[in-house]
Amino acid sequence: MVIPVRTVGDNGPAPYVPVVTWALIALCTLVFLVGPVSGLDPLYGGGSARACSELAYYQHWGVIPHELLDNRALPAAPADGCPAADPFPKVPALSVLTAMFVHGGWLHLLGNMVFLYVFGAMVEERMGRLRYLLAYLGLGYLATYGYALFAEHGDNGTQTLVGASGAIAGVLGAYLCLYPRARVTSLLPFLLFLPLRFPAWVVLGVWFGIQWASVGAPSAAVTGVAYTAHLIGFAGGFLFAWLLYCRSRGYPGRTKPRLLPGEPP
Repeated sequence: MVIPVRTVGDNGPAPYVPVVTWALIALCTLVFLVGPVSGLDPLYGGGSARACSELAYYQHWGVIPHELLDNRALPAAPADGCPAADPFPKVPALSVLTAMFVHGGWLHLLGNMVFLYVFGAMVEERMGRLRYLLAYLGLGYLATYGYALFAEHGDNGTQTLVGASGAIAGVLGAYLCLYPRARVTSLLPFLLFLPLRFPAWVVLGVWFGIQWASVGAPSAAVTGVAYTAHLIGFAGGFLFAWLLYCRSRGYPGRTKPRLLPGEPP
């Protein structure tokens, strides 16, 4: 796996302040820290009490694919030894939004936020803050509902889905369209995390290939990763950016990100 850490447009001569990207990262982090999964809030207790809190937390704020297509919440079924489920009503269509800010662990949160930090700023700068925010949320909905269509009749139809991966995959797809030749500094775990620079189309192409190869793999059932949502979000983000920006080849700066001082064009 290639771990991106920096793009060529960072810290340019007139750095853009990616307010929306930073706000999304801050909100995801805050939601995680105050939730039961972080383990930092003693009010959730420990052991079995915390496990019950996590289960109820995911069921209430996460997405259950089977609920989305008819927008009706399933009766909550607490696990053995857990108290009755929260009676507060759940609106499945709104759970898509809340699930984008809920994560299943420290590594889940860190992985998503790294990709959003590295690729989100330049997409936000290119699209503008409001359009970028609407695209982020819209692509998150697209990825989740698309995943629900695939998962409805399978074993994952009632499995809770959380995380910003679908929306972030949309950002990656948009970045690939907007800046395919931008250079991305990445760490290679199999080379002792040696930092190397690759074109964006290589880094994101490898990422997309891994997601594609992982759909239907036995490991997907074990990890619970919604690879299909990643693919749908990525394709949606690429198409969105292509329709608005990339198909007009005369548009200034279409594939030319800002350069660092002293770097060759």
